Amino acid sequence: MNLKSIYPPHGIRIYWGPMLRIRFHGRGGQGVKTSSRILGRAAFLAGFLAQDSPIYGAERRGAPVVAFTRISDSVILERGFIFNPHIVVVMDESLIGDWLARPLEGLLRGGVALINTAQAGAPLEVSDSHVVVRLNITDEALKIIGRPVISAPAAASAAKITGLIRKKQVLEATVEELTELGLAEETVEKNLRLVSEVYDMTPHHSIKINEEPSRSLEVVDLRSDRVVFSDILEVGNAYLRKTGNWRVFTPVVDYGRCTGCMVCYVYCPDSAVKLDPDKKPVIDYENCKGCLICVLECPMRAITFVREAKAYA
Repeated sequence: MNLKSIYPPHGIRIYWGPMLRIRFHGRGGQGVKTSSRILGRAAFLAGFLAQDSPIYGAERRGAPVVAFTRISDSVILERGFIFNPHIVVVMDESLIGDWLARPLEGLLRGGVALINTAQAGAPLEVSDSHVVVRLNITDEALKIIGRPVISAPAAASAAKITGLIRKKQVLEATVEELTELGLAEETVEKNLRLVSEVYDMTPHHSIKINEEPSRSLEVVDLRSDRVVFSDILEVGNAYLRKTGNWRVFTPVVDYGRCTGCMVCYVYCPDSAVKLDPDKKPVIDYENCKGCLICVLECPMRAITFVREAKAYA
């Protein structure tokens, strides 16, 4: 089977070349790794060879995560980071303005950027450089599952964009992957409903990818006699990394009910809760990642939460 000759059942003709490369960008807790696995398994069920792999540091909820899926009709010899993807799946729109994540970097001309966003706008935009698909997957997940975990629906949307994978193959892959993770049957069923809805809401489009050469890699000589050891004496740059754009929900303090007990101040894992002269909490929204521990621990229920409406750069 050759990817160039496929006519998918829903009428989209795809011209991908010998291998399709998909890169997922999201935040810890959204299911980025699982999303790439579901897509890879669905591709395998569709008769292709597939490879998936993630890259992430410490497992911290809200931190940027990257994962990769390769789909081919022949042996896949590539490994590692995908620098020039055909499809980029951005599972959190705030990453677009993140100078470290740079999710759209390297997207091939004519490629597809699938963006999970709560912002209103056209679901499909086509330009000379690439296609942008905008879907509000998070709100669908909150409505059906009750949590902002979007691994399965993000994989379903990406699968439809490829034009190579049917809905039933995504559903089967979702069952297998989520069951292996030990999720309850009720949770799996909710995910299947979510997958079906997001697959159907993903727009159709005829896409042609113009393959461009991958960027050249420079080999660096790392001879040991050039290594210099020294103590770190300067202040680091951690204070420059604002984590306020990690939120799905924003905590809000009701000062009429707050007694100044300081429990939220003690429990905040990132010191994003400060105290005013009256010992009332002041939330640093530039660094509050929305873990909502303060909401759970507040004895007076003076802290509630609302859906985050803005993606901060």
